[in-house]
This record gives sequence, C-alpha cells and structure tokens, in this order.
Amino acid sequence: MKKLKIGFVGVGCISGIYLKNIQNTFDNIEIAGICDLEPEKCTAAAEKFNIPKIYGDMYELFADPEVDIVLNITRPYEHYEVTKAALLAGKHVYSEKPLSPDLNEARELYALAKEKGLYLGGAPDTFLGAGIQTVKKLIEDGYIGRVIGGRAHMASRGPENWHPDPEFVYQYGGGPMFDMGPYYVTAFINLMGRVTEVCGMTSRSFERRPITSEKKYGKIMDVEVPTYVEGIMRFESGAIAQLFTTFDICTKSGILFEIYGTEGSIRVPDPNTFGEPGVQLLRLGAEKYENIPLVRNYSGNSRALGLAEMAECIVDGTLHRANSAQQLHVVEIMSAFYRSSDEHRFVKIESDYEPGKPMSFYEVTGKTYV
Repeated sequence: MKKLKIGFVGVGCISGIYLKNIQNTFDNIEIAGICDLEPEKCTAAAEKFNIPKIYGDMYELFADPEVDIVLNITRPYEHYEVTKAALLAGKHVYSEKPLSPDLNEARELYALAKEKGLYLGGAPDTFLGAGIQTVKKLIEDGYIGRVIGGRAHMASRGPENWHPDPEFVYQYGGGPMFDMGPYYVTAFINLMGRVTEVCGMTSRSFERRPITSEKKYGKIMDVEVPTYVEGIMRFESGAIAQLFTTFDICTKSGILFEIYGTEGSIRVPDPNTFGEPGVQLLRLGAEKYENIPLVRNYSGNSRALGLAEMAECIVDGTLHRANSAQQLHVVEIMSAFYRSSDEHRFVKIESDYEPGKPMSFYEVTGKTYV
C-alpha cells in the first residue's frame, strides 16, 4: 500500500489531533514535516510527535519532493494565499475550513486545482463520521419519508473564554457563520442535497470584546464580522432549512440539529463531532424519540479522516468526498447569507453540488477504527 506524505503549514490548536490521528489511526498517510510562523510551535510539536522535518517556511515545504499533500491549517484569512501557492507549486492540498472566506477566491482555487489536475479538498470531514453517515442511511432507507425541512442552531457567548488566541474568530474569515457554519452547512447539504437560494439577516452585537481565557486575559478585541446570523436555505428538492449561529448570547440550550420528513424526524449529532451525542429517530405516531445505534465506523474524534480518504482517492484516481466542489458550495451559501442581509433580497446559488455516496465500513484504511 502506497503511503502519501503530508506537509503541515500551520501548527496551531487544531494541529494536535491531525498529528495524533495521522500517526495512530490512518496508515495510508504519514507526516513529512511541518512549518509555522512561530518556530517554537514547530519545536514543541516535533518533540511530542517525533516529526522528521521542520521547514523554514512554506515555500521550502512546497519544494520538498517528498511532500505529496499540503495540509493547510493556517488561520482562515490565510487559507487562500497558502492554498494557491501550494497548487502553483504542483501540490495536492487539503485545507481547514473554509476554502476561503471570499467567494471569488474560493472559485479561483477551485478552478486552479482543476486546471492543474490536482486534488483539492478540506474540512470539515465530520460528515464522514458515524453520526451523520447513520443519519444519511436512515434518510436513504426511507425512515422519515420524503425530507421536507431542517433546523439547526449553534449558540454561545463565543470562544474567548477558553481559546488561547481567539482574535482571529472576530476578524475577516471568522464569526460564528464562517467559523462554525461550515460544519452545519456541510452536514445539511450531505443530507438534503444542493441549495438553490438563500435569505439571511446578520448583525454585530458588540463592537469590542474582552478575552477571558488565561493566556491573554483582559485584552480587548475589535469585532470585524457579523456575530449574529440567521439564514434560510431552499434546496433543489424543495425542502427548506433554517440555520442560526451566534457568539453573542448566554444560553444553556446547547446544540440543536433536526431533519424533518413526511413520516418522521431525526435528531442529528453535533456536526462538530463524529457522532456525539448520538442519533435519535421519531416516527410518525410514536410517543418519543428512540436512540439509533451508529451503523458506521469513526464515531470518535477522527479528524484527518477526510485527508486519509483523499489520499486513497489520489492513489485510486477517484473523487474524494470532502472535495473542493463541496467546499465551494458551502462558501457560496454562507456568503449568500451576508449578501442577502446587506441587499435585502433572496440570493440564488450558482455552484453545482452533488452529495457523495454513503460511507461503508472500513472504507478508509486505518490502524484502528474509532
């Protein structure tokens, strides 16, 4: 079996789970080396995970013939520059979400990868996990009849009380929609199909916010992006779904994600996880929801699953599920919420999209199945 080598651009908070899973969970990929603008992060990661190379910068990484795929886990507003440079250097790229915060840049990256015959994909890959794949099977097997709608919300007072460096969340490319929305929109389109039009309303409740996590406690951040976003999507099937994201409110309601059909409803797991807190089904006429066993593997934190699947598809010459067409569709939908709010109108969605086929057991080669 051919192993593809991964070069990390960025060694921030999310890198730890990628490093861990590449070494311990997936055996078709391995780490070639890492780079980061803060060298001390590379040193710490290299010592902890026994990484063979630390590159001076991303261009040195791109020039390494041993690197097959560039893993772009920089900050959102840096995604475009890093991904474009990697593609121009002839490397396949897997990027953290979003593909780019700017729709035109996302379109450019999508076209560039196609022009060069390179694989481009990225997060989120949680939709490949046991939770959403179980929901997908329930829907496809007709357990709730014809899907007619959905509803989801992600509401909190923001990540500044726990994240060590939360400033980027309130800068260009951040906010609750572009930071957390990709998980929800990706899940929606995988379960309900292509979106054709959206409407939205946005606001920014606070101009400045204090950091309350330990590292930068008391620092005041400027808020540059909408932090209260309501969006409604109409799907090609005619179904309608609502998505609400905010970092502005105090709430104990937690995560809500439901899909509605003519014969029942499904409570979908948190799409920022691979299966928690589980799947629940309410059939027409039933008195209460029933817990449904997860019928696919990867229920634990399996980040890098999409990267491992893309690596297998590169070897096989097939299309990966966490592909750039999906990423582009998600960016266009989220951008359209903002545009709809700014222009006070419905916005048509232009990008094509078709959900990938369902995952099957042990489809992605791994050392362990979690």
